[in-house]
Amino acid sequence: MIYLDSAATTLEKPGAVPRASAWAMTHLASPGRGGHAPGMGAAKLMYDMRERAARLFHVGDPERVVLTQNATHGLNIAIRSLVGPGGTAVISGYEHNAVTRPLYAIPDVKVRVAAGPLFDPDGVYAAFEREVAAGVDAVICNHVSNVFGFIQPVERIAQLCRERGVPLIVDASQSAGVLSVDLEGWGAAFIAMPGHKGLYGPQGTGLLLCGGDAQPLLYGGTGSLSQRQEMPDFLPDRLEAGTHNVCGAAGLLEGMKFVSRTGAGRIHRHEQTLAKRMMDILGRCPGVTVFRGGPGCQSGLCSIIVDGMDCEEAGEALARQGIAVRAGLHCAPLAHSTAGTLDMGTIRLSFSAFNRSDQADRAAAVIKELAGRTGK
Repeated sequence: MIYLDSAATTLEKPGAVPRASAWAMTHLASPGRGGHAPGMGAAKLMYDMRERAARLFHVGDPERVVLTQNATHGLNIAIRSLVGPGGTAVISGYEHNAVTRPLYAIPDVKVRVAAGPLFDPDGVYAAFEREVAAGVDAVICNHVSNVFGFIQPVERIAQLCRERGVPLIVDASQSAGVLSVDLEGWGAAFIAMPGHKGLYGPQGTGLLLCGGDAQPLLYGGTGSLSQRQEMPDFLPDRLEAGTHNVCGAAGLLEGMKFVSRTGAGRIHRHEQTLAKRMMDILGRCPGVTVFRGGPGCQSGLCSIIVDGMDCEEAGEALARQGIAVRAGLHCAPLAHSTAGTLDMGTIRLSFSAFNRSDQADRAAAVIKELAGRTGK
């Protein structure tokens, strides 16, 4: 099988990741729940994981790195911490349902969409300039679109938010591990990310980097201040109720070590090279529409349409040929609406550090064959 769905989850992991998770399952207990060796070992592992993330993402205090279930979990915490009933949020036109659904679950919320043209960073920034003003409770923007790989101008948007005094939440689901993510440099209130995509950790893991105060989403035991019925007022305990996913954290730590050793920039260039190779081939293929950005504004994933063929049907046809892709709306109908693909969806092809050029060539050849059949 040729796996080209790493924007959903990276399937091939560094060997140390599953080994660490398996070892933790039988050697480590719960951090903060006992002075015995398995408990103390778990506490050390959790701190090591936070410290590694803090170095990777420029967080001054490792205790402000919170372990979550996934990016969606972190985004829910961040949004609920900043946007209350009747509040106002400004979002980009390329947000995932992990942002829009939590917002629309807030009573009487007002959502302004800063919708700029696809692969037009200046246009996106201009849209945020128009929408970010006094009275806005939060700006929420993904760093990279999960549908098109569009790298949004987060650094400029962060500066705009600082100048206008509006908290910023960044969804780094498609950028953590491949692009520079900088909590302190951006001055963001929160940055949410999954552990199982570009960080090569297990599913069921994520991180929330906290630049400001946060409100708990879950309430329960923390192993600290147990005599009180209120959640602790310090991080990470305030946001980590219940038993930790120590096995997941162990694998995530090893995934982040892999990213640190390899270099996020090197991984990014590798993925971009493969995506460019595929887009070059498919861009010359009659019957295939390729959504391609200019230099510097597209990551290592791309979306296509096979003309005259339903995208879900095309995805299933590719799967029968051993090519794993993602077809449809990618849980991001807003992004498709902004780009004009809501009615048909797209086929997304996304790469990881473990993909090879021959795999890109093979997938492109199968897609060309599909397009040739539909064009007859």
